[in-house]
Amino acid sequence: MLKYGKVFGLVVFVFLFAMCNQKSKNESDKETILKGSIDITVDETVKPIVDDQVAVFEGTYYGAKISVKPKSEAELINDLLNQKAKVVITTRDLTKEEKSRFEKSKINPRVTPFATDAIALISNKSNNDTLIALKTVIDFMQGKTDSGIKGLVFDNPNSSTVRYMKELAKVKDIPAKGVFSFKNNDEVIKFVSENDGMIGVVGVNWLSQPSPNMVDVIKKINVLAVKGLNDNKYYSPTQNDLAEVKYPLARDLFIINCQGYSGLGMGFASFIAGDIGQRIVLKSGLLPVRVPGRKLKIRSQIINDKE
Repeated sequence: MLKYGKVFGLVVFVFLFAMCNQKSKNESDKETILKGSIDITVDETVKPIVDDQVAVFEGTYYGAKISVKPKSEAELINDLLNQKAKVVITTRDLTKEEKSRFEKSKINPRVTPFATDAIALISNKSNNDTLIALKTVIDFMQGKTDSGIKGLVFDNPNSSTVRYMKELAKVKDIPAKGVFSFKNNDEVIKFVSENDGMIGVVGVNWLSQPSPNMVDVIKKINVLAVKGLNDNKYYSPTQNDLAEVKYPLARDLFIINCQGYSGLGMGFASFIAGDIGQRIVLKSGLLPVRVPGRKLKIRSQIINDKE
């Protein structure tokens, strides 16, 4: 009888030990603001800056794993509204109708602006004219022919750049003739580099932070300076012109979190909007929401270390 009691006690001990281990494992797997795994759906026109942020975030917090899912703006917003995506990065804020839809579902999206981006207009290097008037592009979007533009090239018919230009031109649909679209910004850049007279419409981050296989391709294109609708001067998509609100094709970037709890989405949003994240934005060529400060140590005299 004593023998069976010992066996029973051993079984109970093993069972409790396994339960404790399982509980400990579940607690370790629990998502927090700095630990766990999450998918973030990203507007494909700004993917390079997000990749940089994720790389540094994961390198800082080893327990965090973020998977970046690039999609067109139309697909991204649709996934967010249908709760297929919980955290997204967009080139616009939610509309009143979209916010109302979340309110009906009792969801309160956390919207965090973190940078100012720019839509860049590019041309083939053989084109000596590096200036373009925004009105010329709008006229072309409205179906008016222009001898200086053979065609406009977009990354995707459902992209944020197409939506942005359609709103500027106040048109519902893009012209059936003279407007081309591909799968991503790299394909647009390659096409323009090989075809004279084409104007590419891309996110500037793809030019300031090209992938290794695109470095030589970018040398074959010009980034055009743009004259706004109510301006007589031309401005480029540089940090300085963005900071002075002079470049006419600027847009803000947002991270929208619909997790509904203090998870990794909140931690990543805080990181992007924080000091390190804003420095990454600054280094990328975009304009951070808050320009990081610099501490300077001023000395009254130079000290020779050899003395």
